[in-house]
Amino acid sequence: MNLAKFPRRGYVKEATPIEYLANFSKALGNKVNVYMKRDDLLPGCAGGNKTRKLDFSIADALSKGADTIITCGAVQSNHCRLTLAWAVHEGLDCHLVLEERVKGSYNPEASGNNFLYHLLGVKSITVVPGGSPMMEEMEKVAEKLRAEGKKPYIIPGGASNHIGALGYVSCAQEIMQQMFEMGLNFDHVVVPSGSAGTHAGMIAGFYGNNMDVPMIGIDVSRPGDVEAAIVHKLAQETLDYIGAGVTLPEEKVVCFGDYYQPGYSIPNDGMVEAVKMLARTEAILLDPVYSGKAMAGMIDLIRKDYFPKGANVLFLHTGGSPALYAYLPTFR
Repeated sequence: MNLAKFPRRGYVKEATPIEYLANFSKALGNKVNVYMKRDDLLPGCAGGNKTRKLDFSIADALSKGADTIITCGAVQSNHCRLTLAWAVHEGLDCHLVLEERVKGSYNPEASGNNFLYHLLGVKSITVVPGGSPMMEEMEKVAEKLRAEGKKPYIIPGGASNHIGALGYVSCAQEIMQQMFEMGLNFDHVVVPSGSAGTHAGMIAGFYGNNMDVPMIGIDVSRPGDVEAAIVHKLAQETLDYIGAGVTLPEEKVVCFGDYYQPGYSIPNDGMVEAVKMLARTEAILLDPVYSGKAMAGMIDLIRKDYFPKGANVLFLHTGGSPALYAYLPTFR
């Protein structure tokens, strides 16, 4: 698929590594061979998957003459951190709308990403209750800014639309090339699935390039069937936007929705075990909201023999470790 026809800013300079996690695989009984795609090492303030999406989203904003970016996320949003960081890089103002998905969870003095918002010079933070219509809330901010003579551009939560998802179509193509260069075939790919852009982009990239590798989404915020429908819709929209000329079968979208409970961003025992295990076997940091819960799901699937013995399983690390520092009591 030809992505060169779409504008991007060139934030991703080189492929992120794929690493074999020998110690981690051994800790899980060597049932499967676990590999990791290190998108936590992407450029941007503290790295993470949203850099790939913003490469395309901010290019679109600039092509439309924007001087201000507005986006949204949860109170410790990695997406908000990286959107703000790349806006700073481009000399753009950035305003954030934060959704308090867990009542009482917003603390203006909190560490983690909240600290980084202020360090990076966010222009404004608006906090709204959980369940608020976020596009409407961002449009309120945009209307106010337009009245002041600004030219705002709204990036949806997670940069998860057909433009942002191009970043993970590109990642899928990057993985294909790495598999060829490394002489390595993956039997399964596991991805965190939240705002759906990463998961949808990866599926669109693999399916659109005839890469028949099963992709497993571990949902971090919704029941699996609800998430699967959202991912499928966005993946098809992305394929259509690229002009791939294919229809994505529904069965290509697999989501496990059992591992995010008791709720989005609320710690659970599986997440804590996953974060500690990876840190103590490979010295790699996960985050407590996305990659930690997704890894907990993969660990459970390995223990239940979901994957064939000896399979090569690739886990996509989406980054987000700054959020760990807002969860210190959970790990102490």
